[in-house]
Amino acid sequence: MISKKDIRALTKDELRDFFVDNGDKAFRGNQVYEWLWSKSAHSFEDMTNVSKETRKMLEDNFVINHIEVDDMQRSSDGTVKNAVRLHDGLVVESVLIPTGSRTTACVSSQVGCSLDCLFCATARLKKMRNLNPDEIYDQVAAINQESLLYFNRKLSNIVYMGMGEPLMNYKNVLLSIEKITSPEGLGMSPKRITVSTSGVPKMIRKLADDEVKFNLAVSLHSAIDEIRSRIMPFSKAFPLKDLKESLEYWYSKTESRVTYEYVVWNGINDDKESIMALVKFCKYIPCKVNLIEYNPIDDGEFQQARPQAIDDYISILEMNDIIVNVRRSRGKDIDAACGQLANKKS
Repeated sequence: MISKKDIRALTKDELRDFFVDNGDKAFRGNQVYEWLWSKSAHSFEDMTNVSKETRKMLEDNFVINHIEVDDMQRSSDGTVKNAVRLHDGLVVESVLIPTGSRTTACVSSQVGCSLDCLFCATARLKKMRNLNPDEIYDQVAAINQESLLYFNRKLSNIVYMGMGEPLMNYKNVLLSIEKITSPEGLGMSPKRITVSTSGVPKMIRKLADDEVKFNLAVSLHSAIDEIRSRIMPFSKAFPLKDLKESLEYWYSKTESRVTYEYVVWNGINDDKESIMALVKFCKYIPCKVNLIEYNPIDDGEFQQARPQAIDDYISILEMNDIIVNVRRSRGKDIDAACGQLANKKS
């Protein structure tokens, strides 16, 4: 039996051509496209302004490989974690993070991860495949619905900080953002979207050349090569000199400030040398630093730093006119915090 094509792999023009080729009007493609994207239809039967005959024709030719929220957990702090089942049975996780008047979607871009950061639960899963643009889009649409349901407001921000390295799924991540920001999709501003990378210089340069409009965050965690390559072994292939040059190139092309995501661990990067190395790295281009509370993943190698170490980072960064924020983790009681996403429901 020939497998049917996922209809969301078609462009609007291809959909219009399909209807013309099958003796219908081109505008029918516009109707179906709207159902697929801005209305996030799960099935052809949902398309109520399309005739039964047309729905049957679509059913005969295509499928909609829509995600299903297999399991949803709500944290005591309001955070929501979705275990998202894909059409082939694989599972990823996405998170809704409510803060004040904002709700942020943290979405996954890969099943598992292709990198090997020792402090991250997701990195312990082998990379099984990249997510398609529609599978990323569906995570955002589902979280938007949950934001409306639980907080009576639309989703305000999106971060690509879930499972996977977004820049190792470059094409599909950019296509998903194109759909999310399109007026025919969710119509979100690209300035409300942040893509977080562990630091792949070649792909950061490509982002700059492609003149993307969204924000860039880099999981830095140390500005000393020896320490960074110990906690993020893949970075031996991407030394800080190369990362620095790619970020300078990014800023020269986009004039967009970079955010450095930075976890401080006891006995690893909580000393004065590490702080001063970060200060130096921050001087290369305009940036801000997010100090992130560490979330343990069941072993003793990485321990949260003492409060005094965090205070030292804050005071020295601020003394050097570097913007610094402390990000307290949310959703820890349901393993939804940064670095904890690990498919426990799969």
